[in-house]
Amino acid sequence: MPDSGGSRAQRAHIPTTGTGADDRPVPHGDAGALSVDPAAPQVGAPAGLPGTAGLPGPAAKAARRTGLLVTMVLGGLTALPPLSMDMYLPALPAVTDSLGAPAATIQLTLTACLAGMALGQLVVGPMSDRWGRRKPLLLGMVVYVLATAICALAPTAELLIGFRLLQGLAGAAGIVIARAVVRDLYDGVEMARFFSTLMLISGVAPVIAPVIGGQVLRITDWRGIFVVLTVVGIVLTLVVWKWLHETLPPADRHTGGVADALRTMRGLLADRVFTGYMVAGGLAFAVLFAYIAASPFVVQEIYGASPQTFSLLFGLNSIGLITVGQINGKLLVGRISLDKVLGFGLAVIVLAAVALLLMTTGVFGEVGLVPVAAGLFVLMSAMGLAMPNTNAQALMRTKHAAGSASALLGTSSFLIGAVASPLVGIAGEDTAVPMALVQVVCAVAAVACFLLLCRPWQRAAS
Repeated sequence: MPDSGGSRAQRAHIPTTGTGADDRPVPHGDAGALSVDPAAPQVGAPAGLPGTAGLPGPAAKAARRTGLLVTMVLGGLTALPPLSMDMYLPALPAVTDSLGAPAATIQLTLTACLAGMALGQLVVGPMSDRWGRRKPLLLGMVVYVLATAICALAPTAELLIGFRLLQGLAGAAGIVIARAVVRDLYDGVEMARFFSTLMLISGVAPVIAPVIGGQVLRITDWRGIFVVLTVVGIVLTLVVWKWLHETLPPADRHTGGVADALRTMRGLLADRVFTGYMVAGGLAFAVLFAYIAASPFVVQEIYGASPQTFSLLFGLNSIGLITVGQINGKLLVGRISLDKVLGFGLAVIVLAAVALLLMTTGVFGEVGLVPVAAGLFVLMSAMGLAMPNTNAQALMRTKHAAGSASALLGTSSFLIGAVASPLVGIAGEDTAVPMALVQVVCAVAAVACFLLLCRPWQRAAS
């Protein structure tokens, strides 16, 4: 198990700038952005994380500034997928009416975007291990902007589905490379803490995205949402170009082609524990995405809530996820075993999903929106314990293939989520039972993978 004594950048002097032909750090764009002062190589721990205590005043200030920029840029990259998905959620019924397509077809626009993000990571992850993090990321962001702009003009559901797929393929660059950068810079408990800190920023996106989407719908139609997303993509692309520098030195890059990338991924999948965390995290994400895909219809069509009420409830659930994620990073990580925290989080998800299934099947009689919303709040909040810890535990087992490992983690999550998404609407728009049933099955399966493949008690005893 890797040690937890600070960031990898702090211990191994991994630069947050680009690298020249002689492997010495040279900055891209703004020389002072995410670079570490060569005269103070011990600086590297982000603000809010252990590692700056005891540093001289100027060094500690530089560490906080560097850490804040790292966190903000990576947070923006990981926030882009929920922005792309969640701003669109309040508009699903309107898209159904506008394009004259059934709800199940319009839900495929979510599935297409999700599948694109899954498949795109398989390509971008190995690319970033070979050519570095910066160039594949910038290419992906440019394509994302173009695809999103075209989505705003799509005249039919079929074309919208196609361009949402392309949007997802390009947006995958931000997801997979953000995780790989974290692995480049951090190790052990510090990596788990950083993932929780990252969740604070990336978690703001699901809080504000449905609210923004709902307000955009008040002044324009659903196409305006894609216009807003295009502008966000342009801004984030410029931020990445100016402030996110290379974190993978040439000496650490893979030089092989597709065959080498496939061998690397095969080796990762042969690791039973890595695969266990990967699949358990993917199944937990499927629980989350079943909620994302079904909640607009469940809350608005079944329980009669307005788009603004739906946005408020969605935001409250996201606040719960963020809050628990911060409790995980600030209070639990480093004091309690990551496996214990992860196991507890998965158990709560199972209990909340079972409660939702009982309510939606009428075991407790006819229930209103409040009890169902409470069950969804508990379920979403427990994700703050499951998602950062499955990522951290899996990535701890990878040293020289962070991009490929991140790709596998992301791809499994998005593919499983893409499979779960259409199932929640299989019985039509008048029942929430399929949503709750999918959540129960995926949650129980996640616990089974965690126990059978990861076998946390064995490593605790070793």
